[in-house]
Amino acid sequence: MSTGMHRPLAMPPRGSGLEPVPGHSGGIPVVGETLTLLRNPDRYLREVYEADGPVAWRRGLGRKMVMALGPDAWTEIQQNKDKAFANGPGYEPVIGRFFHRGVLLLDFEEHLFHRRIMQAAFARDRLVGYLDRMNPTIEQHLGIWEAQGELKAAPAFKRLALDVATQTFLGMEAGERSQAMGGAFNDCVVAAGAVVRMPLPGARYGLPGTEWSRGIKARQFLESELGGMVASKRASDGTDLFSVLCNVESEDGEVFTDEDIVNHMVFLMFAAHDTSTATMTSMAYHLARNPEWQERCRAESLALGQHATYDELQQLTSLDLVMKESLRMTPPIPMMFRSAVKDTQVLGRFIPQGTIVGLLPHFSHHMPEYWSNPYDFDPERFSEERREDKGHRNAWVPFGSSAHKCIGMYFAGMEIKATLHQLLRTSRWSLPVGYRLRWATTGLPQVRDGLPIHVQSL
Repeated sequence: MSTGMHRPLAMPPRGSGLEPVPGHSGGIPVVGETLTLLRNPDRYLREVYEADGPVAWRRGLGRKMVMALGPDAWTEIQQNKDKAFANGPGYEPVIGRFFHRGVLLLDFEEHLFHRRIMQAAFARDRLVGYLDRMNPTIEQHLGIWEAQGELKAAPAFKRLALDVATQTFLGMEAGERSQAMGGAFNDCVVAAGAVVRMPLPGARYGLPGTEWSRGIKARQFLESELGGMVASKRASDGTDLFSVLCNVESEDGEVFTDEDIVNHMVFLMFAAHDTSTATMTSMAYHLARNPEWQERCRAESLALGQHATYDELQQLTSLDLVMKESLRMTPPIPMMFRSAVKDTQVLGRFIPQGTIVGLLPHFSHHMPEYWSNPYDFDPERFSEERREDKGHRNAWVPFGSSAHKCIGMYFAGMEIKATLHQLLRTSRWSLPVGYRLRWATTGLPQVRDGLPIHVQSL
């Protein structure tokens, strides 16, 4: 790792008793140490932690950023007792152009207001209805898998999750329009992780033909399509999430505006399908590499029907252990962002106003201080006898924590379990000899080669 010249991020106010955040701006000019991080994130972050501790700064993609490493730093930032850290200005430079005013990008009282209304859309009775809608779609997709025999699991899971999202969230049946909507959502996701994003002078969409340009056009398409559907959704009694958001009220009678609904739907579609895809892909890989766990999970699923109910999914204890371990090893959001909206501190180190802070679940999930053999697949670490995740209240944080904990985490867990449950009941799958999964290290977790598997009907 490039060391550069160590210097403080900023000197703390005299008499404050705080220490400066240590770090350096090594690496390539402008890019900083971004390439070093992408080549081997685990080694890079461990070296930063050992060199400068749990709160350190580095330069990447033209800006200084403080890295909060480990659950102690995480806890202090998430508790946010002095309301010094905000999500919006932290995420806006990264995903704001495509997921403007999604619930993740709101803060403080406004965030609580929106979350109170949205919470009703994820109540238990709503989840039961969403499950009834998604089960037939899951079965249809998995039937295609069985017929193919050999396939790339990651893109197959992505297609499945996108169809589930468009049907369950938007109430749209498969067809050209739903495909266009799904493609636009995907373009926004890809654009949010794009490296080339600088617009040309006077250009409306940025550099033509780039992921960024396609994402901007996709966002405009989605705003037009979804905005045109709001009135009919408000007049309906549909059970899809779109209809629910159009008609749901908080306990105090609060409702969303049309613009709020469109913004939330675009963000929820992003949050629903891409993060679930990563976890299902990870679980499928580990169950193929560890056939004893595949058989253990299958035995529990065979005791239930093909379309498990919401309560029955909670009985799949082995699958739950595998899901938790997969989320630990590959958290769906590898880095979360905050911005200091006023001078503050983390673990006694001075954070000046305007500082971008990155919280890294992946690092916490692999700290040997909390996890035995952290790079080994070991679902039993979450069993009641061991509960390694209880070593620290924030050692395991795949869905975040505190005020911004993922509002759709129970929906995601339900979709993931419903999919793997059906797959376990109908098929046995395996990997090519000697195969090892390789994740891309840019943006959200994606498999480099798509995860080739062989599917055999039971």
